[in-house]
Amino acid sequence: MFGIFGFSMYSEFIQKLNKILGGIKSCVIIPHKNPDADALGASLALSIFLTKKKINTNVILPNSPPSYLKWMLSGHEVISYEESPEESKRYLSRAEIIFALDFNSLKRIGLLSHEIEKNKTQIIMIDHHELPENFSTVFLSEPKIGSTCEIVYNIMKSINKKFIDKEIATYIYSGILTDTGSFKYPLTSGATHKIVSELFKKGINHTDIHERIYDNFSFDRICLLATALKNLKYIDKLGVAYMVLTNKTLKKYNFKRGDTEGFVNFGLRINGVSLSVIFIEDKNENLIKISFRSKKNLDVNRFAKKYFSGGGHKNAAGGFSKDSIHETEKKFISSIHEFLK
Repeated sequence: MFGIFGFSMYSEFIQKLNKILGGIKSCVIIPHKNPDADALGASLALSIFLTKKKINTNVILPNSPPSYLKWMLSGHEVISYEESPEESKRYLSRAEIIFALDFNSLKRIGLLSHEIEKNKTQIIMIDHHELPENFSTVFLSEPKIGSTCEIVYNIMKSINKKFIDKEIATYIYSGILTDTGSFKYPLTSGATHKIVSELFKKGINHTDIHERIYDNFSFDRICLLATALKNLKYIDKLGVAYMVLTNKTLKKYNFKRGDTEGFVNFGLRINGVSLSVIFIEDKNENLIKISFRSKKNLDVNRFAKKYFSGGGHKNAAGGFSKDSIHETEKKFISSIHEFLK
């Protein structure tokens, strides 16, 4: 295995990748479970790109994306392992390589990880999260870049920029838009904006993309957000805001996967708040899912790893708890006091 860190070393990765691609005719692309726009955008963009290189490509999702992102799948034969495990296994058995996009731990792909662990096909991991695990043959890890879509764009441009068309540009823009928090997160760079300007030249409709992702709430989803904000709790002395959504509340508003996307960010809009957290009770998986968002130097990646078996980025991370929602809240309060003292 080898790792590449830093933009200046893309060329070494490209050389390795080009050599691999020159000797294959089929591959599979896998993003993480509960795919967001970055994971889906990177996967679909790379799939189209590789198809143009005459490589038969299949995208296998661990499970279906949230409803507000299903427009991205239109016109593409994308398989959900959760819904079609046998078909997914057939595609995996035929693949000469597997691309792992936007995740660096097999835990992030759920039950599909068992198939990957049994499979002897070489894996190419492309990701931007910290501390990649040792499961790939070749990997490109760039934790200082704000989205996997930005990394995939740089790779495609280096291999053959003529293949990047309006559709690919649309998917890349979608991933960059969401994973940079509409270009406000710290990892957004001048290079990011330069790429966006290049995507505009491909004719993307940025207004339409934004509306499809952000302006499509159902009435139930708006009510769920209103309830979350109404119950927002504030630890004044620590600059911490957090919200709790119980299973009862989720059922009341007909919760669908993806409905709480972005809710955690609202806490950071409060003056003086540097950490915002959301706790979501998941009865199906019998655990509490937790999302952390922070400002400046508050390292939620480190906090999530230490207390809630999670991780991610310095200012955006996730974790989970197998305790009750009440016990999880108590643990969080004591933990954050200890962490920030």
